[in-house]
Amino acid sequence: MNSMEIHRILECLPHRYPMLMVDRVISCDPGKRIVAIKNVTINEPFFGGHFPHYPVMPGVLIIEALAQAAAILTFKTHDQKADANSIYYFVGINNARFKKPVMPGDQLHLHVEVERHMRGVWKFKAEARVDGQLVAEARLMSAKRDI
Repeated sequence: MNSMEIHRILECLPHRYPMLMVDRVISCDPGKRIVAIKNVTINEPFFGGHFPHYPVMPGVLIIEALAQAAAILTFKTHDQKADANSIYYFVGINNARFKKPVMPGDQLHLHVEVERHMRGVWKFKAEARVDGQLVAEARLMSAKRDI
């Protein structure tokens, strides 16, 4: 599958403003990998306090953007849409590293690959890049739960 625009992303993710962290999917190979984009603008609500004199995107939100890209990949792998009966929870983060600050005006490219899927638990290798340079990486885990 090629790209996904915002309306199709909203079908996959339950997140909405200000927590929606994926603006576009560039490519998605269900069951394998996804590349998505988060456009980082000065209008983000967190920049008013992190940090007013030198705005930097919080690392935890970079990880959240990667996790949301992983969730889209999971939904597309199962050909499902978000619904009110279940949710994918973020259940683990390992080896998170932050290499460079992410600033307003940057475009985060979110690269996520499936490492393993067993009994409802997904493991992913995730990297965030700006202008081709690695800015953050982590191993992520998620699990689907009925609500």
